[in-house]
Amino acid sequence: MENKNLNEKEKSNDATPQRPEGERILNAPLVEMDLFAFIDQIKNEPTWADSERNSITIFKSEAMTIVLIGLHENAELKPHKANGTISVQVLEGKIEFGTEDQYVQIEKGQMIALQENLMHSVKASTESFFLLTLVM
Repeated sequence: MENKNLNEKEKSNDATPQRPEGERILNAPLVEMDLFAFIDQIKNEPTWADSERNSITIFKSEAMTIVLIGLHENAELKPHKANGTISVQVLEGKIEFGTEDQYVQIEKGQMIALQENLMHSVKASTESFFLLTLVM
């Protein structure tokens, strides 16, 4: 019998060249996320080998998006703004997070929160993986 659980309340992605295994649930009443499995997945994709960074969206609703981002040592996310409040939680490594007025280093087990529309940048001091949560 076919599983009919994937409905309007649940959202999934289609397979991409970086993720040929196919679908994963992005939005449902309860979404399970194995962060270390996602880190392994990121590390095993061609994008990780070929560029400074790789990421995967692991949850997406109208109100909130969670993205797991991996940066190679010295990789940067140039100054940009987010159109919502964000939190950044480091799972592995150490990053330098800067705004126009403040600069902090955060490492495994630490996190920051940032109000919306503040210009900020990120640089990896070491190979790093962090969760970016955007709340609209």
